[in-house]
Amino acid sequence: MADSAVVDQSDAELVESLAEGKRELFNLRFQLATGQLENTARIAEVKRQVARIRTEQRSRELAASKGES
Repeated sequence: MADSAVVDQSDAELVESLAEGKRELFNLRFQLATGQLENTARIAEVKRQVARIRTEQRSRELAASKGES
């Protein structure tokens, strides 16, 4: 998922994407621990995706608080 795709999502879509990313990260870590994970680089990709989503959520939160002041 590109940065622009994250920016284009609504708040509800961001929450759903974040939950999906966390679930996938949990499953990847579980596969790594059990020796079933073949593509270990996917863990880093999902971590970055989750970080992008959290960053976008925070920037929207800050923009909303500036608008209220």
